[in-house]
Amino acid sequence: MDMKQHHGTAVSWDELPAAIAAYLPAHQAHDAETAIRAFAANAEVTDEGRTYRGLDEIRTWLLNGGSEYTYTTDFVSAHRIGDTHVDVVQHLEGNFPGGSADLHYRFDLDGAVITRLVIAP
Repeated sequence: MDMKQHHGTAVSWDELPAAIAAYLPAHQAHDAETAIRAFAANAEVTDEGRTYRGLDEIRTWLLNGGSEYTYTTDFVSAHRIGDTHVDVVQHLEGNFPGGSADLHYRFDLDGAVITRLVIAP
């Protein structure tokens, strides 16, 4: 069990950093151009065990990631860990194997931009 999920300060959706609050709905809406603006030029995203580095790879991931499935996401909770880390839990329901899952979106921030995002159970 990841100990990070039990540390930090609980925050509401309205208390999320602007980059995260902009990224999450844009990602759900498949709006890659809005979502990509939340990331630093040298950002990294890890999803399903694969890491995408830089804006070109992240844009490709945003456009193609999860496209074989349809699903909805709902905000469950978020915790701020220090000044630069936020762990957001999203509940997904859809036509992927298992049909539902709670995923952690672990963000690292540098000022107003996301420098790293790890998506994992």
